[in-house]
Amino acid sequence: MEKEGRSGVEAGAFLDLTGASFFTGVPDSLLRPFCDCLCDRFGINSTQHVVAANEGNAVGIAAGYHLATGAVPLVYLQNSGEGNIINPLASLLHEKVYAIPCIFVIGWRGEPGVHDEPQHVFQGEVTCQLLETMGVACKVIGKETTEAEVKEAMQSFRQPLSAGKQVAFVVRKDALWYENKRTFQNDATLGREEAIREIVAVSGEDPVVCTTGKASRELFEIRKALGQSHARDFLTVGSMGHASSIALGIALQKPEKTVWCIDGDGAVLMHLGALPVIGELRVKNLRHIMVNNGAHESVGGMPTAAGNRAFDRVAKECGYVWAETVSDPEALRNALSRMREADGPAFLEIRCSLGARKDLGRPDTTPQENKAAFMEAL
Repeated sequence: MEKEGRSGVEAGAFLDLTGASFFTGVPDSLLRPFCDCLCDRFGINSTQHVVAANEGNAVGIAAGYHLATGAVPLVYLQNSGEGNIINPLASLLHEKVYAIPCIFVIGWRGEPGVHDEPQHVFQGEVTCQLLETMGVACKVIGKETTEAEVKEAMQSFRQPLSAGKQVAFVVRKDALWYENKRTFQNDATLGREEAIREIVAVSGEDPVVCTTGKASRELFEIRKALGQSHARDFLTVGSMGHASSIALGIALQKPEKTVWCIDGDGAVLMHLGALPVIGELRVKNLRHIMVNNGAHESVGGMPTAAGNRAFDRVAKECGYVWAETVSDPEALRNALSRMREADGPAFLEIRCSLGARKDLGRPDTTPQENKAAFMEAL
């Protein structure tokens, strides 16, 4: 329904206009109203809605849905995940392969002319270009878009979808709205920022690679509050899921240094294959920490599949020499002390609560400045 005086399209109406009845993807802040609506209607990880580990995973799930039903699935993602869909889009869905139709709904971070964080700028510039190159017809929707225009776009999409092609809605900021903003929580009491502060205390002068999202922002502010240099930290502001691989690459070339990686549960899930690679290489100087709040907190808090998994056991099965799980401050301090002295690769899962300070800032240095300082410190 359209609401008088409200710009944009109501998420439930948009969802209905797509005609889809199966949804899978990775949450995005610009798609928060859409994701909230999906959760209200279909729950999380049901037969109609699956929160995927990564965007390529979502495309595979969507393909399976189509093969089983003949119906058209919908995959949602932030445009930073376009790279993860290119392989299955080109070699699975494409009309020259299996001709599997799919509707993509893509949040447009880094849209040209709209201020955003540096990791989104180039991706924003090429978002529509990538879709065009892949042969995906797209419709950009913004605050001025009406339900009638979405309906018209879907009518134009029917022919390519019936021919086994793919289409996309590229969603600008505030293009969608939804009245019921959902909140998520867990039973943990240890805060992520408190946990990172303990890691900082133990890691000392060692290099630290930190995952994307609020964890890197908190690490930056902790250093600032302590009057410490940021040079020992590499902030992985983009490329979600690759922090542990970056840390591995450093650890292999700097065996005299203990290298710490602060990871998130959503990031670990996104590229879980990094764990057995680390384990196989038996890199003694790598310390891999997963801060697990069971949610994609930086993009709205939608739960991940990591909340009830024993990741210390997963890590050991992947070849990590030492692995533990903790959930309170004292246990964390004791585990970090043991971890520092343990043979690596070592893995620590920290069960944390959701939430961050409302006044949490962002790094005030550029990625290039971070890189230069970090390399010099190494």
